[in-house]
Amino acid sequence: MPSIVNAYRKLLEFPLSFLVKNNPIPTNPIEELQLNLSQPIVYVLPYTSQTDFVIFRRHCLDLNLPDPAEKNNVHDVNLPRYVYLDEGRRFFKSKGAKDETIQVFNQYLELHRSFDDLDVQIVPVSVLWGRSPGHEDKAGLPNLRLLNGIQKTFAAIWFGRDTFVRFSQAVSLRYMVNEHGSDEKMAQKLARVAKMHFARQRISATGPRLPNRKAMFGKLLQSAAIQTAIEDEAKSKNISREKAEKEAYKILDEIAADVSHSSLRAADRFLRWLWNKLYSGIDVQNADRVRKLALEGHEIVYVPCHRSHIDYLLLSYVLYHQGLVPPHIAAGINLNFWPVGRLFRSWGAFFIRRTFKGNRLYSAIFREYLAELFHRGYSVEYFIEGGRSRTGRLLAPKTGMMSMTLQALQHHQTRPISVVPVYVGYEHVLEVDTYAKELRGATKEKENAGLVIRVIKKLRNLGQGFVNFGEPITLSNYLNQHFPDWKENNNEDKPRWFTPAVDAVSHQVMVNINKAAAVNAMNLVGTALLSSRQRALAREQLLEQLDSYQQMLQNAPYSEDMVTPTDSPKVMLEHVLSLDRVGVLVEKDNFGEIVRLERTSAVLMTYYRNNIQHAFVLPSLVASVVLHYEAIQKDLLLDAVAKIYPFLKGELFLHFSQEELKAQIGKIIAEFTRQEVIHSNENFLSINRSRVRILQLWSAGVREILQRYYITVTILQKDPQVSRSVLEKESQLVAQRLSVLHGINAPEFFDKAVFSAFIANLKEEGYFDEQGQGNLPLLETFSSILEHLISSEISLTIKGTVEKAEGIE
Repeated sequence: MPSIVNAYRKLLEFPLSFLVKNNPIPTNPIEELQLNLSQPIVYVLPYTSQTDFVIFRRHCLDLNLPDPAEKNNVHDVNLPRYVYLDEGRRFFKSKGAKDETIQVFNQYLELHRSFDDLDVQIVPVSVLWGRSPGHEDKAGLPNLRLLNGIQKTFAAIWFGRDTFVRFSQAVSLRYMVNEHGSDEKMAQKLARVAKMHFARQRISATGPRLPNRKAMFGKLLQSAAIQTAIEDEAKSKNISREKAEKEAYKILDEIAADVSHSSLRAADRFLRWLWNKLYSGIDVQNADRVRKLALEGHEIVYVPCHRSHIDYLLLSYVLYHQGLVPPHIAAGINLNFWPVGRLFRSWGAFFIRRTFKGNRLYSAIFREYLAELFHRGYSVEYFIEGGRSRTGRLLAPKTGMMSMTLQALQHHQTRPISVVPVYVGYEHVLEVDTYAKELRGATKEKENAGLVIRVIKKLRNLGQGFVNFGEPITLSNYLNQHFPDWKENNNEDKPRWFTPAVDAVSHQVMVNINKAAAVNAMNLVGTALLSSRQRALAREQLLEQLDSYQQMLQNAPYSEDMVTPTDSPKVMLEHVLSLDRVGVLVEKDNFGEIVRLERTSAVLMTYYRNNIQHAFVLPSLVASVVLHYEAIQKDLLLDAVAKIYPFLKGELFLHFSQEELKAQIGKIIAEFTRQEVIHSNENFLSINRSRVRILQLWSAGVREILQRYYITVTILQKDPQVSRSVLEKESQLVAQRLSVLHGINAPEFFDKAVFSAFIANLKEEGYFDEQGQGNLPLLETFSSILEHLISSEISLTIKGTVEKAEGIE
């Protein structure tokens, strides 16, 4: 019989190699699942299928995994390298696979009793044929059911490109034996656990069944909250209840997604083409975190940063190819235009108006719809910044959607809700030219079909895209730790803990997004060139600075989740020069090559620098202190950094606590010393004049931030009683003048929102007294530190402009 089976497999290999595309999940299982190839591996498949085996084996060979067709030789005992959990539907009948599997497990367990150095790894593997979840109002199972031979033939033709081979986290038999013993019951337990795992895996791959949209609308419109809102609408507008109900249905129809799996499959093909056209690759990191949450049955809320309209598509595409269900996406109502609005809706978009103010009916309907998505088990995605960042920095979070998420948890949500921060980055953003125009004062162009066509016409090589899944926040665990009274039922819609909790979770999401940043060649080259006042560096100097950046990221990392480039500085520079329209030029003179930014590209490049500014701001601050003092005691440097840090932390969503700050500064000093950029002797730091240029370029990373702080502090010192609104306005006007006089091109330099956040942080840190007046002694100390860290030329301009600013209201 084995010879017949092998012949049948050989017969299948040729057609399947054409029909079925390789789609392993994860793409590098040896590394991502931390498999030890020096120990035996046993693959566990859910049911007997020769077609699945051929596809699965091909994936194993391509991924350099042990060949499942061969046996494991364990201390001269030959045992199968794969087992089936269930018999399934097979053309060739043989004895029950389940009994055979338990027998094989028992043989491996017996070997573990005899050999202490043995650690067999059990790796569950499944072949996913199509990803359709089916519909609630239709009978029959979705396409992940057990297929017979004829069905598999059609599935291979129809779903070949949508077939995924999923390798799951290995189970250590050594651990199981040590913790739970190795008797016969253990083999049966392993089989039961594996069957449960495959059931959860199917749900994580397809998600819950798609709803009957009309039936869901009927259910939602009968909810108590919406019924009350309809009554209020009828009374407040003096209209009939029927008219108010029609308005409610119209709102619900405007909001709700209308997911179509066939549309998602078509989107996958389109996006495959798009990414190949736009990007040289998509780098995905830490997707195992999300797969684990999905297998554990969590309700997942994806919260990415927002750089581009491409974000919507990219994240859904990445999740689909990680074997997960694309989420329902909260999209701005501005994207609901013909023809893409209907298309986006079929891909899972649900549309949200810019503001709910003054429309209680809309607010109630949207809140109930979002709660229904959570209740049904659909994953959800929303952009907490509200809109796309025009500066490349994270924007202050808008807390409306997070508030509704916590309300869903509060109102007896049965499944745990986990918020997954996601860093999305690009080496070149499609809309960056438009952002620059808007920052210069141009009116934002309304999205329309013509705009989409113009964008598509610009398709070109934009380098790499990056998706990095940050540290998840399981809401119940977070609230238990920080707001222990959250479970107390006081029959209040918004108890006392609620608003602070929403703010805290939202802030933590931003912190975790920044911790998961992906540093790329464009970020680093842009940071270096913008650090030079003339936006130009000799090639040798630029490469030396890139090397310094890389070493700092490796030896004093901002966070464990941050992704850093491994290419050499030379390779990174050549890569940036090869990208289209980035404005980085190379010129030659008698002394060698000069790399410079085109003047018109300087503002655009600040966007990419700002993507990673938070990762470099502490080394930049240390460099700035040492550079301007030339020689300083470590204790004084630490004191200066500690006074400035709370404002940097608030502005850039940094993650170090005050306790962790000292250790991180110690690592930075040690790295600068190792690079011979500074001299360090016990409690004394000084510049190394032979490498002072590197220190100067490092210090530039915080230069404009400190100048902004000094503007506001100087105005406050001059008039401690100034109102907050006037303080913001004066700070902005002084910054605008400074940017013109000193050629500062950073668009966020005179952003009113940045000054507003800084003033709020001043209040939080005690720089205002109880009457709201500036605390002059504290301001004097802070001002003295800042004045030492900015040039005398800038300082004189700020003081002179502040003196002239009297009377501005």
